[in-house]
Amino acid sequence: MIPASLAALTGEPRVVTAGAEVFGEALDAQAVPRRAVDWRPPLPGTGEDVARVLADPRRHRANETALGRMTSARPHLVGVRRAGEALDLPPGTFLHAGPPIGWERASGPLRGALVGAALLEGLAENAEEASRLLETGRIRLEPCHGRGAVGPMAGVVSPSMWMFEVRDAEHGGTAHCSLNEGLGRVLRYGAYDAEVLRRLRWMDEVLGPALRATLAATGPLDLGALMAQALQMGDELHNRNRAATSLLVRELACGLVETAPLHAAEVLRFVGGNDHFFLNAAMAACKVSADAARDVPGSSLVVAMARNGTDFGVQVSGLGGRWFTGPAAVPDGLYLGAYGPRDANPDIGDSTITETAGLGGFAMAAAPAIVRFVGGEVAAATAATLAMYEITLAEHPVYRIPGLGFRGTPVGVDVTLVARTGVLPVVNTGIAGRVAGTGQVGAGLVTPPASAFTSALAALAKVADAGGPPTSVA
Repeated sequence: MIPASLAALTGEPRVVTAGAEVFGEALDAQAVPRRAVDWRPPLPGTGEDVARVLADPRRHRANETALGRMTSARPHLVGVRRAGEALDLPPGTFLHAGPPIGWERASGPLRGALVGAALLEGLAENAEEASRLLETGRIRLEPCHGRGAVGPMAGVVSPSMWMFEVRDAEHGGTAHCSLNEGLGRVLRYGAYDAEVLRRLRWMDEVLGPALRATLAATGPLDLGALMAQALQMGDELHNRNRAATSLLVRELACGLVETAPLHAAEVLRFVGGNDHFFLNAAMAACKVSADAARDVPGSSLVVAMARNGTDFGVQVSGLGGRWFTGPAAVPDGLYLGAYGPRDANPDIGDSTITETAGLGGFAMAAAPAIVRFVGGEVAAATAATLAMYEITLAEHPVYRIPGLGFRGTPVGVDVTLVARTGVLPVVNTGIAGRVAGTGQVGAGLVTPPASAFTSALAALAKVADAGGPPTSVA
Protein backbone atom coordinates (compact mmCIF):
# COMPACT_ATOMS: atom_id res chain seq x y z
CA MET A 1 0.00 0.00 0.00
CA ILE A 2 1.34 3.43 -0.95
CA PRO A 3 1.80 5.66 2.13
CA ALA A 4 -0.44 8.73 2.27
CA SER A 5 2.64 10.95 2.20
CA LEU A 6 3.37 9.65 -1.32
CA ALA A 7 -0.18 9.91 -2.63
CA ALA A 8 0.43 13.44 -3.88
CA LEU A 9 3.16 12.25 -6.21
CA THR A 10 1.77 11.90 -9.72
CA GLY A 11 3.04 10.25 -12.88
CA GLU A 12 5.28 7.21 -12.87
CA PRO A 13 6.33 5.62 -9.55
CA ARG A 14 9.03 7.53 -7.72
CA VAL A 15 11.42 6.93 -4.85
CA VAL A 16 11.59 9.21 -1.86
CA THR A 17 15.05 9.46 -0.33
CA ALA A 18 15.88 10.90 3.08
CA GLY A 19 19.61 11.21 3.67
CA ALA A 20 21.60 8.36 2.10
CA GLU A 21 22.87 10.60 -0.68
CA VAL A 22 25.04 7.84 -2.15
CA PHE A 23 21.87 5.81 -2.79
CA GLY A 24 20.15 8.87 -4.20
CA GLU A 25 23.02 9.59 -6.57
CA ALA A 26 22.92 5.98 -7.78
CA LEU A 27 19.22 6.39 -8.58
CA ASP A 28 19.96 9.63 -10.42
CA ALA A 29 22.60 7.84 -12.50
CA GLN A 30 19.96 5.32 -13.55
CA ALA A 31 17.46 8.10 -14.33
CA VAL A 32 15.08 6.79 -11.67
CA PRO A 33 12.63 9.55 -10.69
CA ARG A 34 12.97 10.41 -7.01
CA ARG A 35 12.13 13.10 -4.51
CA ALA A 36 14.75 14.02 -1.92
CA VAL A 37 13.43 15.18 1.43
CA ASP A 38 15.30 16.65 4.38
CA TRP A 39 13.98 14.38 7.12
CA ARG A 40 15.54 13.35 10.39
CA PRO A 41 14.21 11.04 13.08
CA PRO A 42 13.10 12.70 16.33
CA LEU A 43 15.65 12.89 19.11
CA PRO A 44 15.87 9.46 20.78
CA GLY A 45 13.25 8.79 23.42
CA THR A 46 11.20 11.93 22.78
CA GLY A 47 8.30 10.56 20.72
CA GLU A 48 5.83 10.10 23.56
CA ASP A 49 6.69 13.44 25.16
CA VAL A 50 6.28 15.23 21.83
CA ALA A 51 2.90 13.58 21.35
CA ARG A 52 1.67 14.67 24.78
CA VAL A 53 2.81 18.26 24.31
CA LEU A 54 1.34 18.50 20.82
CA ALA A 55 -1.97 17.16 22.15
CA ASP A 56 -2.17 19.86 24.84
CA PRO A 57 -5.18 21.96 23.77
CA ARG A 58 -3.58 25.08 25.22
CA ARG A 59 -0.37 24.85 23.20
CA HIS A 60 -1.29 26.55 19.92
CA ARG A 61 -2.95 29.58 21.51
CA ALA A 62 -0.28 29.75 24.23
CA ASN A 63 2.53 29.83 21.68
CA GLU A 64 0.72 32.46 19.63
CA THR A 65 0.44 34.61 22.76
CA ALA A 66 4.04 34.12 23.89
CA LEU A 67 5.49 34.63 20.43
CA GLY A 68 3.34 37.69 19.84
CA ARG A 69 4.67 39.28 23.01
CA MET A 70 8.27 38.50 22.13
CA THR A 71 8.08 39.91 18.60
CA SER A 72 5.99 42.97 19.49
CA ALA A 73 8.32 44.13 22.27
CA ARG A 74 9.79 47.61 21.74
CA PRO A 75 13.09 47.82 23.65
CA HIS A 76 14.31 51.32 24.47
CA LEU A 77 17.56 52.27 26.19
CA VAL A 78 16.34 54.54 28.99
CA GLY A 79 19.33 54.92 31.26
CA VAL A 80 22.55 53.68 32.83
CA ARG A 81 22.63 52.91 36.56
CA ARG A 82 24.80 51.09 39.09
CA ALA A 83 23.77 47.48 39.70
CA GLY A 84 23.30 48.03 43.42
CA GLU A 85 20.56 50.54 42.68
CA ALA A 86 19.12 49.13 39.47
CA LEU A 87 18.89 45.50 40.64
CA ASP A 88 18.61 46.04 44.39
CA LEU A 89 21.87 44.13 44.64
CA PRO A 90 23.24 44.18 48.20
CA PRO A 91 26.93 44.27 49.10
CA GLY A 92 28.49 40.82 49.06
CA THR A 93 26.11 39.46 46.39
CA PHE A 94 27.43 38.85 42.89
CA LEU A 95 25.53 37.81 39.77
CA HIS A 96 26.87 35.42 37.13
CA ALA A 97 25.86 34.16 33.70
CA GLY A 98 23.91 30.98 33.05
CA PRO A 99 22.01 28.61 35.31
CA PRO A 100 22.70 28.58 39.08
CA ILE A 101 26.14 27.31 40.08
CA GLY A 102 28.38 27.42 43.14
CA TRP A 103 32.09 28.03 43.53
CA GLU A 104 32.84 24.31 43.75
CA ARG A 105 31.64 23.67 40.17
CA ALA A 106 32.56 27.05 38.70
CA SER A 107 34.84 27.05 35.66
CA GLY A 108 38.17 28.86 35.48
CA PRO A 109 36.91 32.02 33.73
CA LEU A 110 33.93 32.32 36.08
CA ARG A 111 36.21 31.93 39.10
CA GLY A 112 38.60 34.52 37.69
CA ALA A 113 35.79 37.02 37.11
CA LEU A 114 34.39 36.47 40.62
CA VAL A 115 37.83 37.03 42.11
CA GLY A 116 38.21 40.22 40.07
CA ALA A 117 34.82 41.49 41.24
CA ALA A 118 35.77 40.86 44.87
CA LEU A 119 38.95 42.88 44.37
CA LEU A 120 37.03 45.64 42.60
CA GLU A 121 34.53 45.89 45.45
CA GLY A 122 37.29 46.03 48.06
CA LEU A 123 36.16 42.81 49.73
CA ALA A 124 39.63 41.27 49.50
CA GLU A 125 43.21 42.47 49.28
CA ASN A 126 44.42 39.76 46.91
CA ALA A 127 43.25 36.84 44.79
CA GLU A 128 43.89 34.24 47.51
CA GLU A 129 41.74 36.11 50.03
CA ALA A 130 39.00 36.61 47.43
CA SER A 131 39.02 32.89 46.62
CA ARG A 132 38.61 32.01 50.30
CA LEU A 133 35.63 34.34 50.63
CA LEU A 134 33.99 32.72 47.61
CA GLU A 135 34.85 29.18 48.66
CA THR A 136 33.32 29.66 52.11
CA GLY A 137 30.15 31.23 50.72
CA ARG A 138 30.69 34.63 52.30
CA ILE A 139 30.00 36.11 48.86
CA ARG A 140 26.55 35.07 47.65
CA LEU A 141 26.17 33.98 43.99
CA GLU A 142 22.98 34.32 41.91
CA PRO A 143 22.22 33.98 38.19
CA CYS A 144 21.78 37.25 36.28
CA HIS A 145 18.52 35.98 34.79
CA GLY A 146 17.01 35.68 38.27
CA ARG A 147 17.16 39.47 38.66
CA GLY A 148 16.03 40.44 35.17
CA ALA A 149 19.56 40.88 33.89
CA VAL A 150 22.06 39.28 31.53
CA GLY A 151 25.84 39.26 31.47
CA PRO A 152 28.25 38.35 28.65
CA MET A 153 30.70 35.44 29.09
CA ALA A 154 31.26 34.97 32.86
CA GLY A 155 28.57 37.62 33.29
CA VAL A 156 29.76 38.65 36.73
CA VAL A 157 27.98 41.72 38.10
CA SER A 158 28.85 43.33 41.43
CA PRO A 159 26.99 46.21 43.10
CA SER A 160 29.26 49.05 41.90
CA MET A 161 29.17 48.07 38.21
CA TRP A 162 27.14 50.19 35.80
CA MET A 163 24.29 48.63 33.83
CA PHE A 164 22.38 49.49 30.67
CA GLU A 165 18.70 49.83 31.57
CA VAL A 166 16.32 48.81 28.77
CA ARG A 167 12.56 49.16 29.00
CA ASP A 168 9.94 47.54 26.79
CA ALA A 169 7.71 50.40 25.61
CA GLU A 170 5.04 47.89 24.56
CA HIS A 171 4.71 45.57 27.56
CA GLY A 172 6.43 47.56 30.30
CA GLY A 173 9.19 45.15 31.30
CA THR A 174 12.75 46.19 32.19
CA ALA A 175 16.07 44.40 31.70
CA HIS A 176 19.69 45.24 32.47
CA CYS A 177 23.14 44.35 31.21
CA SER A 178 26.62 45.47 32.25
CA LEU A 179 28.73 47.79 30.09
CA ASN A 180 31.18 46.22 27.63
CA GLU A 181 34.87 46.39 28.56
CA GLY A 182 36.31 45.57 25.14
CA LEU A 183 38.14 42.45 23.93
CA GLY A 184 41.11 40.43 25.14
CA ARG A 185 42.09 40.39 28.81
CA VAL A 186 38.87 41.59 30.41
CA LEU A 187 36.87 40.58 33.47
CA ARG A 188 34.10 38.82 31.56
CA TYR A 189 36.69 36.38 30.15
CA GLY A 190 38.08 35.73 33.62
CA ALA A 191 41.05 38.11 33.70
CA TYR A 192 41.59 40.20 36.85
CA ASP A 193 45.05 41.77 36.70
CA ALA A 194 45.83 45.41 37.50
CA GLU A 195 45.01 46.62 33.99
CA VAL A 196 41.58 44.94 34.08
CA LEU A 197 40.77 46.56 37.43
CA ARG A 198 42.06 49.95 36.28
CA ARG A 199 39.72 49.87 33.30
CA LEU A 200 36.74 48.86 35.46
CA ARG A 201 37.44 51.72 37.87
CA TRP A 202 37.57 54.15 34.94
CA MET A 203 34.23 52.79 33.75
CA ASP A 204 32.86 53.40 37.25
CA GLU A 205 34.23 56.91 37.61
CA VAL A 206 33.91 58.23 34.03
CA LEU A 207 32.04 56.06 31.54
CA GLY A 208 28.97 55.23 33.62
CA PRO A 209 28.27 58.77 34.86
CA ALA A 210 28.87 60.24 31.38
CA LEU A 211 26.42 57.84 29.72
CA ARG A 212 23.86 58.41 32.48
CA ALA A 213 24.01 62.17 31.99
CA THR A 214 23.78 61.85 28.22
CA LEU A 215 20.71 59.59 28.24
CA ALA A 216 19.03 61.79 30.84
CA ALA A 217 19.43 64.70 28.44
CA THR A 218 18.62 62.98 25.15
CA GLY A 219 15.81 60.71 26.31
CA PRO A 220 15.21 57.04 25.45
CA LEU A 221 16.93 55.46 22.45
CA ASP A 222 14.90 53.06 20.27
CA LEU A 223 17.13 49.96 20.26
CA GLY A 224 14.76 47.88 18.14
CA ALA A 225 14.97 50.33 15.25
CA LEU A 226 18.73 50.64 15.62
CA MET A 227 19.20 46.86 15.65
CA ALA A 228 16.98 46.41 12.60
CA GLN A 229 19.13 48.95 10.75
CA ALA A 230 22.36 47.27 11.90
CA LEU A 231 21.17 43.93 10.51
CA GLN A 232 20.84 45.58 7.12
CA MET A 233 24.40 46.92 7.49
CA GLY A 234 26.05 43.53 8.09
CA ASP A 235 25.72 42.85 11.82
CA GLU A 236 24.06 39.87 13.47
CA LEU A 237 24.12 41.53 16.94
CA HIS A 238 26.06 38.87 18.82
CA ASN A 239 29.62 38.57 17.57
CA ARG A 240 29.43 41.30 14.96
CA ASN A 241 28.30 44.70 16.28
CA ARG A 242 30.40 47.11 14.25
CA ALA A 243 27.48 48.82 12.52
CA ALA A 244 25.35 48.93 15.67
CA THR A 245 28.18 50.42 17.72
CA SER A 246 28.75 53.07 15.04
CA LEU A 247 25.05 53.91 15.03
CA LEU A 248 25.09 54.17 18.82
CA VAL A 249 28.06 56.55 18.73
CA ARG A 250 26.19 58.73 16.23
CA GLU A 251 23.16 58.85 18.54
CA LEU A 252 25.17 59.69 21.67
CA ALA A 253 28.00 61.89 20.41
CA CYS A 254 26.31 65.29 20.52
CA GLY A 255 24.73 64.59 23.88
CA LEU A 256 28.07 63.50 25.32
CA VAL A 257 29.77 66.67 24.17
CA GLU A 258 27.00 68.77 25.71
CA THR A 259 26.56 66.94 29.02
CA ALA A 260 30.06 65.60 29.72
CA PRO A 261 32.44 67.92 27.86
CA LEU A 262 35.43 67.10 30.07
CA HIS A 263 35.23 63.39 29.30
CA ALA A 264 33.46 63.27 25.92
CA ALA A 265 36.62 62.64 23.91
CA GLU A 266 37.86 59.74 26.02
CA VAL A 267 34.38 58.17 26.22
CA LEU A 268 33.90 58.40 22.46
CA ARG A 269 37.41 57.07 21.90
CA PHE A 270 36.69 54.09 24.17
CA VAL A 271 33.28 53.28 22.67
CA GLY A 272 34.35 53.93 19.08
CA GLY A 273 37.42 51.72 19.54
CA ASN A 274 35.37 48.76 20.76
CA ASP A 275 33.31 47.20 17.99
CA HIS A 276 31.47 45.07 20.55
CA PHE A 277 30.32 47.89 22.79
CA PHE A 278 26.75 47.64 21.53
CA LEU A 279 26.52 43.90 22.30
CA ASN A 280 25.54 44.48 25.92
CA ALA A 281 22.74 46.86 24.96
CA ALA A 282 21.53 44.29 22.41
CA MET A 283 21.56 41.61 25.10
CA ALA A 284 19.37 43.71 27.39
CA ALA A 285 17.04 44.43 24.45
CA CYS A 286 16.73 40.72 23.69
CA LYS A 287 16.25 39.91 27.38
CA VAL A 288 13.36 42.34 27.80
CA SER A 289 11.80 40.97 24.59
CA ALA A 290 12.12 37.34 25.68
CA ASP A 291 10.86 38.12 29.18
CA ALA A 292 7.65 39.50 27.68
CA ALA A 293 6.91 35.94 26.52
CA ARG A 294 7.36 34.30 29.93
CA ASP A 295 4.82 32.45 32.05
CA VAL A 296 2.23 31.54 29.42
CA PRO A 297 0.74 28.19 30.57
CA GLY A 298 1.07 25.52 27.91
CA SER A 299 3.65 27.39 25.82
CA SER A 300 6.65 25.41 24.54
CA LEU A 301 8.54 28.57 23.54
CA VAL A 302 12.13 28.91 24.79
CA VAL A 303 12.58 32.22 26.64
CA ALA A 304 16.20 31.87 27.79
CA MET A 305 19.33 30.01 26.73
CA ALA A 306 22.40 30.59 28.89
CA ARG A 307 25.72 29.04 29.92
CA ASN A 308 27.88 29.32 33.03
CA GLY A 309 31.02 27.64 31.68
CA THR A 310 29.96 24.26 33.08
CA ASP A 311 26.27 23.88 32.19
CA PHE A 312 24.10 25.01 29.29
CA GLY A 313 20.54 25.77 30.41
CA VAL A 314 17.19 26.71 28.91
CA GLN A 315 13.98 28.12 30.32
CA VAL A 316 10.57 27.65 28.69
CA SER A 317 7.60 30.01 28.82
CA GLY A 318 5.13 27.45 30.18
CA LEU A 319 7.49 26.20 32.90
CA GLY A 320 8.22 29.35 34.89
CA GLY A 321 11.77 29.96 36.08
CA ARG A 322 12.90 26.31 36.06
CA TRP A 323 16.26 25.60 34.44
CA PHE A 324 16.84 22.53 32.27
CA THR A 325 20.51 21.85 31.76
CA GLY A 326 23.13 19.74 30.06
CA PRO A 327 26.92 19.91 29.83
CA ALA A 328 28.30 22.95 28.01
CA ALA A 329 30.51 22.07 25.02
CA VAL A 330 33.79 23.59 23.91
CA PRO A 331 33.25 25.86 20.86
CA ASP A 332 34.81 25.01 17.51
CA GLY A 333 36.38 28.05 15.92
CA LEU A 334 39.39 30.29 15.40
CA TYR A 335 42.01 30.83 18.09
CA LEU A 336 44.16 33.83 18.93
CA GLY A 337 47.94 33.59 18.69
CA ALA A 338 49.31 30.30 19.99
CA TYR A 339 46.09 29.29 21.76
CA GLY A 340 44.25 26.15 20.72
CA PRO A 341 41.38 23.86 21.75
CA ARG A 342 43.27 22.62 24.82
CA ASP A 343 43.24 26.17 26.18
CA ALA A 344 39.48 26.64 25.71
CA ASN A 345 36.83 26.56 28.40
CA PRO A 346 33.40 25.10 27.68
CA ASP A 347 30.83 27.58 26.42
CA ILE A 348 29.95 30.43 28.77
CA GLY A 349 27.71 33.50 28.92
CA ASP A 350 24.17 34.90 28.77
CA SER A 351 24.75 36.30 25.27
CA THR A 352 22.72 33.41 23.81
CA ILE A 353 19.74 35.59 24.71
CA THR A 354 20.40 37.09 21.26
CA GLU A 355 19.75 33.72 19.58
CA THR A 356 16.71 33.27 21.83
CA ALA A 357 15.25 36.45 20.33
CA GLY A 358 16.14 35.63 16.71
CA LEU A 359 19.55 37.28 16.34
CA GLY A 360 23.17 36.14 16.68
CA GLY A 361 23.71 32.72 15.16
CA PHE A 362 20.13 32.74 13.88
CA ALA A 363 20.86 35.86 11.80
CA MET A 364 24.30 34.98 10.42
CA ALA A 365 22.96 35.18 6.86
CA ALA A 366 22.79 38.95 7.44
CA ALA A 367 26.47 39.10 8.44
CA PRO A 368 28.70 37.30 5.93
CA ALA A 369 31.79 38.92 7.46
CA ILE A 370 31.12 37.03 10.70
CA VAL A 371 32.94 34.01 9.29
CA ARG A 372 36.22 35.93 9.60
CA PHE A 373 35.65 36.03 13.36
CA VAL A 374 34.15 32.61 14.11
CA GLY A 375 35.45 30.57 11.17
CA GLY A 376 33.69 28.72 8.35
CA GLU A 377 32.43 29.90 4.97
CA VAL A 378 29.84 32.46 3.96
CA ALA A 379 27.61 29.72 2.54
CA ALA A 380 27.70 27.95 5.90
CA ALA A 381 26.54 31.11 7.67
CA THR A 382 23.54 31.32 5.35
CA ALA A 383 22.84 27.60 5.77
CA ALA A 384 22.88 28.02 9.55
CA THR A 385 20.18 30.69 9.40
CA LEU A 386 18.04 28.63 7.02
CA ALA A 387 18.28 25.62 9.34
CA MET A 388 16.93 27.70 12.23
CA TYR A 389 13.61 28.22 10.45
CA GLU A 390 13.01 24.49 11.09
CA ILE A 391 12.95 24.89 14.89
CA THR A 392 11.31 28.30 15.26
CA LEU A 393 7.70 29.36 15.18
CA ALA A 394 7.90 32.52 13.08
CA GLU A 395 9.89 35.09 11.16
CA HIS A 396 10.59 38.28 13.03
CA PRO A 397 8.48 41.19 11.74
CA VAL A 398 11.18 43.80 12.48
CA TYR A 399 14.56 42.04 12.19
CA ARG A 400 15.02 41.25 8.49
CA ILE A 401 17.81 39.80 6.35
CA PRO A 402 18.58 41.57 3.05
CA GLY A 403 20.37 38.55 1.55
CA LEU A 404 17.25 36.41 2.01
CA GLY A 405 14.96 38.88 0.28
CA PHE A 406 14.35 40.75 3.56
CA ARG A 407 12.91 37.63 5.13
CA GLY A 408 12.44 38.00 8.89
CA THR A 409 15.00 36.27 11.09
CA PRO A 410 13.91 32.91 12.52
CA VAL A 411 12.49 33.57 15.98
CA GLY A 412 10.80 31.57 18.69
CA VAL A 413 12.63 28.31 19.42
CA ASP A 414 10.07 25.58 20.16
CA VAL A 415 11.30 22.61 22.19
CA THR A 416 8.90 20.31 20.34
CA LEU A 417 10.41 21.31 16.99
CA VAL A 418 13.92 20.74 18.34
CA ALA A 419 12.89 17.24 19.43
CA ARG A 420 11.02 16.39 16.22
CA THR A 421 13.76 17.56 13.84
CA GLY A 422 16.89 16.83 15.84
CA VAL A 423 18.12 20.29 14.83
CA LEU A 424 19.80 22.19 17.66
CA PRO A 425 20.16 25.98 17.89
CA VAL A 426 23.19 27.57 16.23
CA VAL A 427 25.25 29.69 18.62
CA ASN A 428 28.26 31.84 17.75
CA THR A 429 30.39 32.86 20.68
CA GLY A 430 33.66 34.08 22.09
CA ILE A 431 35.95 31.47 23.64
CA ALA A 432 37.36 32.01 27.13
CA GLY A 433 40.57 30.46 28.38
CA ARG A 434 39.92 27.59 30.78
CA VAL A 435 42.50 28.83 33.29
CA ALA A 436 41.38 31.71 35.52
CA GLY A 437 43.06 34.96 34.51
CA THR A 438 43.76 34.00 30.88
CA GLY A 439 41.10 36.06 29.09
CA GLN A 440 39.82 35.50 25.57
CA VAL A 441 41.50 32.80 23.46
CA GLY A 442 39.27 32.74 20.36
CA ALA A 443 35.77 32.72 18.88
CA GLY A 444 33.65 30.14 17.11
CA LEU A 445 30.44 28.13 16.93
CA VAL A 446 29.04 25.76 19.53
CA THR A 447 26.23 23.21 19.67
CA PRO A 448 24.03 23.14 22.79
CA PRO A 449 23.37 19.80 24.51
CA ALA A 450 20.20 18.09 23.31
CA SER A 451 19.46 17.02 26.89
CA ALA A 452 18.61 20.59 27.93
CA PHE A 453 15.77 20.64 25.41
CA THR A 454 14.58 17.06 25.89
CA SER A 455 14.38 17.48 29.67
CA ALA A 456 12.32 20.65 29.20
CA LEU A 457 10.08 18.76 26.79
CA ALA A 458 9.60 15.96 29.34
CA ALA A 459 8.59 18.52 31.97
CA LEU A 460 6.08 20.07 29.57
CA ALA A 461 4.66 16.64 28.85
CA LYS A 462 4.06 16.03 32.56
CA VAL A 463 2.03 19.21 32.99
CA ALA A 464 0.24 19.07 29.64
CA ASP A 465 -3.55 18.97 29.87
CA ALA A 466 -3.97 16.87 26.73
CA GLY A 467 -7.68 16.18 27.18
CA GLY A 468 -7.23 12.56 26.10
CA PRO A 469 -4.59 9.95 25.30
CA PRO A 470 -1.55 11.14 23.35
CA THR A 471 -1.52 10.57 19.62
CA SER A 472 1.38 9.00 17.77
CA VAL A 473 4.05 11.16 16.17
CA ALA A 474 5.44 10.22 12.78
